[in-house]
Amino acid sequence: MSKLVTIFGGSGFVGRYVARRMANAGWRVRVAVRRPNEALFVKTYGAVGQVEPILCNIRNQASVDAALDGAQAAVNCVGLLAPVGRNTFDAVHAQGAERIAESAVRLGLSSLVQISAIGADTEAESDYARTKAEGEAAILAHFPQAVILRPSIIFGAEDQFFNRFAAMARFGPFLPIVGGQTCFQPVYVDDVAQAVERAVLGQVSAGVYELGGPEVCDFRTLMVRMLSEVRRRRLVINLPFWVARLMAAGFSVAQGVTLGLFKAPLTRDQVANLANDNIVSVKARGFDDLGISPTAMDAIVPDYLWRFRPSGQYDAIKESARNLRT
Repeated sequence: MSKLVTIFGGSGFVGRYVARRMANAGWRVRVAVRRPNEALFVKTYGAVGQVEPILCNIRNQASVDAALDGAQAAVNCVGLLAPVGRNTFDAVHAQGAERIAESAVRLGLSSLVQISAIGADTEAESDYARTKAEGEAAILAHFPQAVILRPSIIFGAEDQFFNRFAAMARFGPFLPIVGGQTCFQPVYVDDVAQAVERAVLGQVSAGVYELGGPEVCDFRTLMVRMLSEVRRRRLVINLPFWVARLMAAGFSVAQGVTLGLFKAPLTRDQVANLANDNIVSVKARGFDDLGISPTAMDAIVPDYLWRFRPSGQYDAIKESARNLRT
């Protein structure tokens, strides 16, 4: 019988790419999510019955045990950009990761892969970065042969980075950002999934790997390139951090008053994160050590940002027509 891998958060942005790769590698894939009815699309990644979504909440030990029962490997792709209700940074990034690691050891799994983030630091001002580091430490304490992957900003057709700002650029003459000089090293989502696949298959050594693409750009430069791709002229305004903190505080109050009906577009924790560069450390192990050549942004981003152009898929046709007239 084929080996079984459980992917926590396997219907999310990174998780779905991991699920597809593991199915193509011949593994049975169990996609552990809180809402399996919304993850039925993962069934199409493999043969009938090869990929199955199941109900799991990593805040509950019995739920995690059931998800890992019979599996040989586990991948934790669960992560939050902002806490919601009981799903706090501590509950998900730290306690949830520890719960998975403890269960993986008790049930005798052979491999465990954790998706963390560049900047994970127990001393970080950001709760996101702090709890990511605490989750890493908990996993390695229980499962020292685990592989920890720390990607920079991840891009791909379903990303919440380029897509989000391209959508914002459709309205008004300005595009406000925070941390315009902060540097990022955007990494393609399928490159991260390939790293996970190699880790599950035991093709890489245990430990921490930082994953960044071939280019390092500051935030403002990335937005200028995105605007060029969507054919929109917008003035990129870099908000000072003190202004961003005030705005985030106001958004937080509004979200609380409306009992969550209003979703804060910017949080104080995100502002804290944006104050630090998000690039691979000089001495860190990375794609070279994994035997992977990272994909450039220009090879992928144009394939999904075209829909934000003024005329969408017809924009290229109009450009061609103008060239004919001249």
